[in-house]
Amino acid sequence: MNETEIKNIHKKICRLLSERKLKPAFDLLDKMITANGLGEFGDQLFDLEQNYRFMLKYTVEGITDPERQKIYHHLLLATFELADQCAHSLKMKFSTSLEYQKKRGFARINIENIQEYYSQLESFHLENELRSLISDPSAENKNELEEENHFQKLINLIYHYWFKNKLSSEEISSCLDFLRNPHVPNHEKSLMVTALTLGLLLFFDEQKIMLLFEAYESDDEEVNQRALTGLLLILYFYDRRIFLFPAISARLAMLNEKSAFRKHLEKIILQLIGSKETEKIQKKLEDEILPEMMKLSPNLQNKLSLEAMLGDALNEDKNPEWQDLFKDSPGFLDKMEELSEMQMKGADIFMTSFSNLKSFPFFSELTNWFVPFYPNHPQLIRSSSQEDQQDNRKLFDLLLKTPVLCNSDKYSFSFSMQTIPAEYKKMMFDSLTEEFDQLIEAESEEDIIAQSKKAEAVSGQYVRDLYRFYKLHPQREGFENIFSWSFDFHNKFVFKDLLREEHQLLRSIAEFYFAKNYFREAADIYSLLLKDFEEAELLQKLAFCFQKLDDFELALTYYLKADLFDQNRIWNLKKIALCYRNLKKPDLALGYYLQVIALEPDNLGVHISVGHCRMELKQYEEALKSYFKVEYLSPGNKKIWRPIGWCSLLLGKKQQSEQYFRKLVEDSPNKFDLMNMGHVQWCLGKRKIALDYYKQSINDAEMSEQEFMDAFHEDLEHLLQQGVDPDDVPIMLDQLRYSLESDNGLK
Repeated sequence: MNETEIKNIHKKICRLLSERKLKPAFDLLDKMITANGLGEFGDQLFDLEQNYRFMLKYTVEGITDPERQKIYHHLLLATFELADQCAHSLKMKFSTSLEYQKKRGFARINIENIQEYYSQLESFHLENELRSLISDPSAENKNELEEENHFQKLINLIYHYWFKNKLSSEEISSCLDFLRNPHVPNHEKSLMVTALTLGLLLFFDEQKIMLLFEAYESDDEEVNQRALTGLLLILYFYDRRIFLFPAISARLAMLNEKSAFRKHLEKIILQLIGSKETEKIQKKLEDEILPEMMKLSPNLQNKLSLEAMLGDALNEDKNPEWQDLFKDSPGFLDKMEELSEMQMKGADIFMTSFSNLKSFPFFSELTNWFVPFYPNHPQLIRSSSQEDQQDNRKLFDLLLKTPVLCNSDKYSFSFSMQTIPAEYKKMMFDSLTEEFDQLIEAESEEDIIAQSKKAEAVSGQYVRDLYRFYKLHPQREGFENIFSWSFDFHNKFVFKDLLREEHQLLRSIAEFYFAKNYFREAADIYSLLLKDFEEAELLQKLAFCFQKLDDFELALTYYLKADLFDQNRIWNLKKIALCYRNLKKPDLALGYYLQVIALEPDNLGVHISVGHCRMELKQYEEALKSYFKVEYLSPGNKKIWRPIGWCSLLLGKKQQSEQYFRKLVEDSPNKFDLMNMGHVQWCLGKRKIALDYYKQSINDAEMSEQEFMDAFHEDLEHLLQQGVDPDDVPIMLDQLRYSLESDNGLK
């Protein structure tokens, strides 16, 4: 049995239990145990099922038992746990994932006395504090060695809490001491929070969740924001069973009374949802911006040479040649501005840049993907040569302060700097120092690193750290990829009441989805909000979502409701008309377009739409009037020539039709302009000229022969009405085929 099969069976059992279908869950568990030789769990299953049978028997017989719900609750809990144990046992046996490889290894090196182990780690920090009071250069090398030994011990502790399924009371107590100890640095506490989160993704443990709640109470943003991110992910993942744990629900309800919690919750939910944009940004970079940069590279080498950069060009004036440099790529600057704006809104634009910088040996250690950036990391110190240490320390300090890069990318950047030749490193370092100093100064002026903003920056960095790990780790396939989840928090039982009470938070999530064109998700939330109160904007946005999802019936329903509020009425009337047009009801659409014209008599787009509705209703004279009105209001509008020419032909005004189609074919005709000109010439009796235009149309690069024939037969009824002899039609088409064959033969 492979890991995917184990996960699928386990998820199915958990779903059945959450739906309170114990009998099917027992049957599936029995198959899982029997088929895989998990005899050690057979007796537990037998006892659970027997107890359930007795309870059912007493219930059917009408025996009153005040403890019945309590027993039922216990049965559900025990069955969930048995399912977890069975799945875990099979994964320990069959899983080839890196996580379970490590878990099998660490099962043999378990920390026996957790309290003593924790005391050793605490002693290191106490000694460091004392050592910092005494300047002793001779102790520096010794201190580095101790730092490495300490970090290895920390890693062992982190794996212990990551891979231990259920924590003992002593382990819980030690973890609380660790998280609350003022001598333990925050990067270590943060790593512990991640260990608890990742451990919960492997095996459910109520006590680990309660520890995350405790970590959220920390005064340090690095710790509390990680804890809240972990809580959101774990509660989302185990949503189907959280109802069985009143202590978790109570703790969440208590936190919801705090405005800071609600604000943090909103930011992290939006950051997790926003991670969906990262792949779009990557695609934009790879498909649009990087190819444009490749085109520019010869010019960049000539015009932005290294010598120029090192000379007087280092002043603050803009290069007057830059605008010329981009003249061959007019959209390039717009795309760069768009990316810059996305970055300002918190989008992860660095994924592509740093995706190739995760191959350093540093990242072969799992925990290093999650450790907050700190300059004293043993591997950073070890990678620095003696002569570079001073500059590197300054770089590390600068990186520590900037919120732009996530922790993982800061480490990547630091190690990549070590690979640059010395002569270039100095130049780059000076430039970077200046840029980082300006960035930090700007952040201070704009109060970006104020308390409220700092929490948002920290959680954003952590989400991007997680994203890097789940998307870039070489052995990522075996992990539970949290970024494959929908992040539909509004649909999760554990968040529903919380979000329904907090309308503004739910609205913010909906607006985010709406702005990013996730119309299905936005529609779900707008529908929830409308259950509690109706307002015009909500109705219009929900209608727009359904319009974008091509559900014009539902869109129309909500646009009509919104019309009762008389808000943004002209826009709303246009949308109602558009829906009627798409529902093939041009008569109803026309009525709404005419209402718009009464309010906006010079609206060209609406006059065109009125003309189209008239055309669909075969009111050709009235349609032509609408089109001429547009031509009168916008004399240089070439697009209106097309419907005027076609409408004129349908009314038998062949010379007028020819006049407009001739203007089109002499300008920049499309494949249908050429076909329509052929129709006009045939109706005028000029078969040879008509044949020539048909050939031009069918030879257009965007027109296939089949497409031409389909369009021709759609138009045929109109040609016959304008006097084309039906007996001539097959002759004309065969002549066209022979002409095309002859032309191709010559080619």
